[in-house]
Amino acid sequence: MPCFLRGTIYLFPLLLLCTAAMANNALEAFTADFDSSEAPYRCIVSNVSHPVIQGVSAGFVLRDRIWEKSNGQIYVDFKPLSMLGGEVEVLNLLQMGAIQGMGVSSVAATNLGPRFGVVNLPFLVDSFDKLERFVNSGPLFDHFLRAMEHQGIIGLDITAYGNYGWASTQPIQSLAEARTMRLRIAEAAVNQLIYREWGLRPVVMPWPDVPVALRQGVINSLDHTPTVCNITRKFEVARHFTEVNYAQGLFIWIFNKAWLDSLPDDLKVLFQETVREVASEIRQQAKDQEEDEIRKAKEAGVTFHRLSDADMSELRARSVRVHDRYRNQINRLYRHDEYRPENYLLEMQNLLDYVP
Repeated sequence: MPCFLRGTIYLFPLLLLCTAAMANNALEAFTADFDSSEAPYRCIVSNVSHPVIQGVSAGFVLRDRIWEKSNGQIYVDFKPLSMLGGEVEVLNLLQMGAIQGMGVSSVAATNLGPRFGVVNLPFLVDSFDKLERFVNSGPLFDHFLRAMEHQGIIGLDITAYGNYGWASTQPIQSLAEARTMRLRIAEAAVNQLIYREWGLRPVVMPWPDVPVALRQGVINSLDHTPTVCNITRKFEVARHFTEVNYAQGLFIWIFNKAWLDSLPDDLKVLFQETVREVASEIRQQAKDQEEDEIRKAKEAGVTFHRLSDADMSELRARSVRVHDRYRNQINRLYRHDEYRPENYLLEMQNLLDYVP
């Protein structure tokens, strides 16, 4: 057995204990200051990430805002930090009605709603400004949010956690250098296709495995956002970041439709409006947070890089096949869809000024 695997096995029980302790400590600052025991309606909402990330903190803001607006009639029991398990398992719980909501990553969301994959396509929703244009697009955004309705799940809005690029232990200033790296990406089909089309050979790895793998040199770079890399201390090892900015990190706030429809009409409207209100506020905070985390990372000695115009043009040209590969899944219509475009992806590309 390779030595790095032996080390991982020996450390695993200790890592679980440390993770549980850190989760408890992280959540202390978010304890509710009210007694929810008498709430007639309860809504368990899951998320895999850390609530210090603004896109995740929306769950706690939603808890407090809905409690206040509903006069204590609805309690949102928000459980971040993978307290209920991984995203695939939690999606199953949500579909069954065992929990009522989830801030799901746009990458995992495609498991039950392929249309959600439109926001993962490279160089489409690739800035905070384009994200806001999409959110305010009316029927295009509403159509997006209904991607899981055939599974009994409805989306209400989106929060963000920044622009994707590459954190690395040594500078990546060109595609040639990128092709020499052991670069971790998420376990998602669209991500794997993106990197194949770009001519890179990344390492597909679950996020919980990244800290040990990075410190032991199993990987020497990773695909993520500056906000996440700084908050989760990846920059302590990977002291460089290449700003590729090919996609936004997004959480889609989805809910069990049967539970939502079971609320009295006034509380259902209140719930939906409050989710949208909170998400709008949090998206602006996420933009500010990215700027702040980049500033703090630079002050701590992390060096930021950009690829040349020629290399960026090559990435864009190679990304066309990714769009083409997922076109049919994204354009597929279901019985419940009210908006029935002939080519939803093309409408999205036109809306967001997509340039191959």
